[in-house]
Amino acid sequence: MTHAQMSNLHEDMIHDAALDYYGKRLATCSSDKTIKIFEVDRDNHRLVETLRGHDGPVWQVSWAHPKFGNILASASYDGKVIIWQERQGQWSKLTEHANHHASVNAVQWGPHELGAILACASSDGKVSVLEFKDDGSWDTKVFSAHAIGCNSVSWAPSTTPGSLVQTTQPSAPAIQRKFVTGGSDNLVKIWSYNVEMGTYTEDVTLEGHQDWVRDVAWAPSILPKSYIASASQDKSVIIWTTESPEGPWQKKVLQMDSVMWRVSWSLSGNVLAASGGDNKVTLWKETLKGEWEKVSSVEE
Repeated sequence: MTHAQMSNLHEDMIHDAALDYYGKRLATCSSDKTIKIFEVDRDNHRLVETLRGHDGPVWQVSWAHPKFGNILASASYDGKVIIWQERQGQWSKLTEHANHHASVNAVQWGPHELGAILACASSDGKVSVLEFKDDGSWDTKVFSAHAIGCNSVSWAPSTTPGSLVQTTQPSAPAIQRKFVTGGSDNLVKIWSYNVEMGTYTEDVTLEGHQDWVRDVAWAPSILPKSYIASASQDKSVIIWTTESPEGPWQKKVLQMDSVMWRVSWSLSGNVLAASGGDNKVTLWKETLKGEWEKVSSVEE
């Protein structure tokens, strides 16, 4: 099935597409208020389910790690987050969260080492973090993150940079519970869990964009440095790096030809894909001198 044929199965524009952990299933979501699940077999996509439950456009979907089962989260303009579960071939609504008073723009499951934990970003300026507990309940934390609105969220790897390659420390690497958000206040913010306060607190605010930050992405790999990419309506992508969990963060600005919508890292963390309003996807890689060069450009 081609991308055009897949688009025809939705009655409106597709906003997001996500493969599961094994690359065997594809979830797409659309302005037609539905989520579609496809079985993927090489170049063939077979529609197996259409999930209905949202009352507005569905902006983003996120698969949980398979250790928690076949679970998918969806974020919608209707202000709701729905968590769907498949059991014995049947999809159903596991739970529904209505913690926000405006569009929920992004959802992302955290690293599986943290448990079943989901971060959600909303136009009401708040972030909610939903955590599944052993007793079957959901612990919910909601806090203000960005004035005007929060557009995106991305979890940090569960281990700190370089901790897996340091040979001088025989102890197990420390687990970190941290994520980054991008907002309509032109800011990028990093948050970490404060055990004493029992909530998430702001670590640092990164300034550099001149317009709304539409997307943020924390590189998933355990490289010696931490990498965050942010995409903005100011026609730029900024790559933020630090060699220490405490910072400071350095920035490299990549000027683009159009408004930027999405950024995504390769699984190894060293290639960045950026897409924008001109329907182009560009791939960027860091040189040995620490500069970023474009290695490819694809017309969508």
